[in-house]
Amino acid sequence: MVLLQPPVLRDTEVFTSMPAHYRRTGMRSLWADANRGGAPTDSFLEGPVFDDLGNLYVTDIPFGRIFRISPMGEWELIAEYDGEPNGMKFLNPGELLIADYRNGLMLCEIESGAVRPYLTRRNSESFKGINDLVFDSRGNLYFTDQGQTGMHDPTGRLYRLRSNGQLDLLLANAPSPNGLALSPDEKVLYLAVTRGNAVWRLPLLDDGSVAKVGQFFTSYGPSGPDGLAVDRQGRVIVANPGLGYAWVLNHRAEPVMVVRSTEGMSLTNIAFGGAGRTTLYCTESVSGSILRAELDVAGLAVHRGQA
Repeated sequence: MVLLQPPVLRDTEVFTSMPAHYRRTGMRSLWADANRGGAPTDSFLEGPVFDDLGNLYVTDIPFGRIFRISPMGEWELIAEYDGEPNGMKFLNPGELLIADYRNGLMLCEIESGAVRPYLTRRNSESFKGINDLVFDSRGNLYFTDQGQTGMHDPTGRLYRLRSNGQLDLLLANAPSPNGLALSPDEKVLYLAVTRGNAVWRLPLLDDGSVAKVGQFFTSYGPSGPDGLAVDRQGRVIVANPGLGYAWVLNHRAEPVMVVRSTEGMSLTNIAFGGAGRTTLYCTESVSGSILRAELDVAGLAVHRGQA
């Protein structure tokens, strides 16, 4: 019998917090009314992604804002628009592609702050509520359509938008599909299924379909897996709000490290950055903070689209 070694415990530190003059204290939002039970919410950070200069970009969902945070932790408002931006990835060095819950896929020009539609409907049908996205090395885009799905309504969707413009529906039975990440060889897609409190494993076949989709990891607690990342060893890192953890899972989905939030429980999303990409940066959404912890393996490079 093989005894599982207890995971290494690693605490985060606060890298930076949203300055007071950017916080919308006392303001209500439709998003917070629906998703935070009407609780006071001066911001809700998500979607971390780094540019080539080491700047970190994050979204503020309820107030439709995109911020740039310098390597020194200084904040700058890049865009503000009528939307609910969540996950982000670079389409090219000058434009961010946004998973917008209200509007669909949106494109932000960083220099001007202008935001315009990229893909808002499928076959004239509006999306339920797009959540997160990831590119592969060929420019294909995978994105989740979460909406208000859950165990009561397991109809969340996973799409692939091919680099030639073809849109494929890969899954339509997920109870709250959320973050997603690819394995180093891009033969497997990992999908956070928040209300199912799990991470699913999707083998990607040569013909573009998926088969033998299975449950890779099972979590617990009041809110399940959210943002995902993968390191160069193929380990899957899982942000788990409700617990304030980021699990580091080996190929058998065994936790080998647990990164713990020191600021709050709502650790929603993650991105590798810093010198050598060995620092894990985490959005702690309720406190409006960016946390970080040094890991022992570098994260995979994050691909861009082929616009």
